[in-house]
Amino acid sequence: MAVQVAVVAQEVLPSTLAANGTVAAWQEAIVGAEVGGLRVAELLVNVGDRVRKEQALATFAREAVQTDLRLAEAALAEALATAQETKGDADRARSLQGSGTLSDQQTQQMLSKEQAALARVASAQAQVAAQQLRLKQTSVLAPDDGVISARAATVGAVLPQGAEMFRLIRKGRIEWRGEFTAAELDQIRAGQAVRIAAPGGNTWRGQVRMAAPTVDAVTRRGLAYVDVLGSETPGAPPIRPGAYVRGEVALGSQLALVVPQPAVVARDGYQLVYVLGADQRVSARKVQLGRLVGSRQEVLSGLKVGDRIVASGGAFLSHGDVVQLAQPATQAPRATPAPAVR
Repeated sequence: MAVQVAVVAQEVLPSTLAANGTVAAWQEAIVGAEVGGLRVAELLVNVGDRVRKEQALATFAREAVQTDLRLAEAALAEALATAQETKGDADRARSLQGSGTLSDQQTQQMLSKEQAALARVASAQAQVAAQQLRLKQTSVLAPDDGVISARAATVGAVLPQGAEMFRLIRKGRIEWRGEFTAAELDQIRAGQAVRIAAPGGNTWRGQVRMAAPTVDAVTRRGLAYVDVLGSETPGAPPIRPGAYVRGEVALGSQLALVVPQPAVVARDGYQLVYVLGADQRVSARKVQLGRLVGSRQEVLSGLKVGDRIVASGGAFLSHGDVVQLAQPATQAPRATPAPAVR
């Protein structure tokens, strides 16, 4: 049988780690009602809207809070008038102290009334400040720049204090959380480039922010947190939080033994490569395979540099068959290098 022959060679291959993981918001802020018992008057944003920090998201009915504020202001005015009166009495008591006109007990009572009046003024001022704060809180403001990811409030609802109204993806940033084994996590460093395959077939660029310091005790896997930077395809639809996608972390490049992919034959549960001897007989070698880059197959064990192998047609051979060369033996053909991770 005439076969094509290649020579096992070493080539520099990009080294990557592939894994699956979930796309999630970098940080998701929960925006709630800071005041309770008020009716939602208006909702100003919808899901998907991009908002700025301190932008109004919703408003509550203000009538009840405005009434409470006027009551507090009236109480403050009364307290100030009383304090003014007691201050005049206290000033006279201080000026007559030691003259014998007023007893020590009367002087002390006037001074005590002044202190009590001043305390009531401070209390009334605090009540006014509290009502002013409540009035300000009738407008629900965005805590940061971002994108509205959920809206739980409805117009007309009377919400308790702390009830969730919106969810906000802070800064609009999303991340990919790749799931890796403990040994793989040891190879991941902050700043490494990542390529993420979106569900629609587009590819997104990412950068490792950090590797998790712990590994799950059940799955024995840990997370690598990757900032999603942007799509490699102009105009591609956004990659959405919640998607479960595949990504590859670029570790660099390294030398590897490679053979043409058609040279590998799967038989009886083993991966075989036929090696050509000096007598033109082939012998089947069990090999352990690594990555497939284009048409090149990495071989981890079973071969050495310089071995002559059957490049194609091995599926029709058996151990010990005599073959003839269809062409002179050459090195394993080089395929177009895989695109570098950006």
